[in-house]
Amino acid sequence: MNRMLRGVGCILIAASFVCAAQPSHVAATAYSGPAAPSTDQVPVMDGGAGPCSLDLTVTGADGKPVYAATVKVHIAYGFAGARRLDLQAGTNSDGKVKFTGLPARVHSPPLQFQASKGDLAGIAIYDPATECEAKHGIALSAAKAEEKR
Repeated sequence: MNRMLRGVGCILIAASFVCAAQPSHVAATAYSGPAAPSTDQVPVMDGGAGPCSLDLTVTGADGKPVYAATVKVHIAYGFAGARRLDLQAGTNSDGKVKFTGLPARVHSPPLQFQASKGDLAGIAIYDPATECEAKHGIALSAAKAEEKR
């Protein structure tokens, strides 16, 4: 697969040299490339470990969707929790993100999906054994500062 990726990189590099050698009005149409993903499109993170999924909507304290919030989860599953999965994704302009391919049984349920942006944070609790396909919301609020000992 690395050979294939290196070959694609060489092709792209070679194409850019070819475009650079052409007049500017031709170079603009020579390579259109894939369109940039829309900020409305819901990002999907596939864990590839099972049939369950979770749709999340991240909102601020004002109830408005939060763009580019980071959502993380650590999953231990399989016999004695020997298999581990760490997933992370960002939200779209509607504050939405979807996690698919989650295992139906996890080692220490429930899972905690932790969302954050800047100094704001929030958690969604999800147990795939009781709700395999679920929709939850996370309301972000100011993270509490740790007290010094």
